[in-house]
Amino acid sequence: MALKRVLTLRTVVATSAGIALASSSFVAAVQVAGFLAGDTAWIAILTGGLLCLLAAACFSELNARLPSAAGIRLYFARAYNDRVSLTVSLLYMVVVMGVVGAESYVLAAVLSAAVPAVHPLVWIVLMLVTVTALNIRGVKVAGIFQDVLTYGLLVSLVVLAFLALGRVHFHLTAPFSPGSAGSVVSAVAVGIFLFVGFEWVTPLAEEVTDSRLVSRGMLLAVGLLSVVYALFTVAMTAVVPREALTGAAAPQVVFARTVLGPVGLIWMVVLSLAASMKTFNAGLVSVSRFLYAMAREYALPPAFSRLNMRFFTPWVAIVAVFAVGLAFSVLVLLTGHYLVLINLAAVMESVVYALAGLAVIRLRRKFPEEHCPCRVAGGAVVPVTTAVIFAVLALAVVFTDPSAGFYLLAGFLLCLYYVNQVVPVLKSRYQPRRPARRRRPVAEPADPAGFEKT
Repeated sequence: MALKRVLTLRTVVATSAGIALASSSFVAAVQVAGFLAGDTAWIAILTGGLLCLLAAACFSELNARLPSAAGIRLYFARAYNDRVSLTVSLLYMVVVMGVVGAESYVLAAVLSAAVPAVHPLVWIVLMLVTVTALNIRGVKVAGIFQDVLTYGLLVSLVVLAFLALGRVHFHLTAPFSPGSAGSVVSAVAVGIFLFVGFEWVTPLAEEVTDSRLVSRGMLLAVGLLSVVYALFTVAMTAVVPREALTGAAAPQVVFARTVLGPVGLIWMVVLSLAASMKTFNAGLVSVSRFLYAMAREYALPPAFSRLNMRFFTPWVAIVAVFAVGLAFSVLVLLTGHYLVLINLAAVMESVVYALAGLAVIRLRRKFPEEHCPCRVAGGAVVPVTTAVIFAVLALAVVFTDPSAGFYLLAGFLLCLYYVNQVVPVLKSRYQPRRPARRRRPVAEPADPAGFEKT
């Protein structure tokens, strides 16, 4: 039984952009602005978007070579080795699901400002259950839901940004003087979080009507996000004092209330709910497919590869992602440690992008004759540039927040232990054993025509 090919370019773009565009993205955008002088956040954001376009180009070639629900798991396995691939893929999957915790914390701050009588966890559980039910119902239903929320949110953010800039008559403070080079590098490094997860659309390669749509969708999504993020962040810093934004768990609420008063609060609550539901939905769609693919190769228990017989969706994997996302949400709500998750995701994202650039080079050398329908132009320039720049950005984030580096190392060691100790047990228990091939007697060779003598 296989997944159904029903997704179009519209949904691919919405899924790629939807994973990245979350309520917690506004917190990261304010962090970016905090590193820079004046209203210059657009410089760091557009630079980060341009760099992510380089990474998207690398992922486009990798997806063209190996269109699979396994995504980066398969890319890195062929480029490096199975152990590296599985360890990095598992760690990346956990970090992406951990971002749900940061997203939940920011959403809780938004809802507490609007409806203090209802505990935020109630809303979070309600949203997760709703999105999970939609995903089990079918990827096409979940895709339509994703389209409506993503494109509606993008248009709303642009409208709100122009309304805000109109209040200051489009006057910006030193829009071309960001400050020192070190500050710009730190801002770009943290700004990578704004695009975190855009490549997680690659696990949908087995459900799109044409696998080439994944490559186009990623590039379009990064371009859209770059423009919208830059415009909205500049609008925030132009209208609201930076101190008020950096001290808020939900800066977008402070901004909307300043611009439109109570109407702005209601509008931003609706947008934040849409952003969170869209992020949860996109994460469920993509990560569940990754779990499904991992189970097919017995790197996870085979139960995760079970499909719903009616809707052809990996329902066990979907429920598992729901459970892990809920656990992270509760943990962050209790501890309040959400900024470290944002920085952790930025580091992990940069590491994966650097590895993707190197993977393109290694696959070209290992399989020079292999046809690739979407090869990055310019020889090795793009993949090498991607690898070097994102390696530097990963170090920059760790230097800014050492705890992010510590948690990443701890997670890597745990995933490495799982790969070395647990995966071999799963494979030996569940992987079908092929019968040994019989050797033909030397004295009775096979007939040249291919039939044995009788």
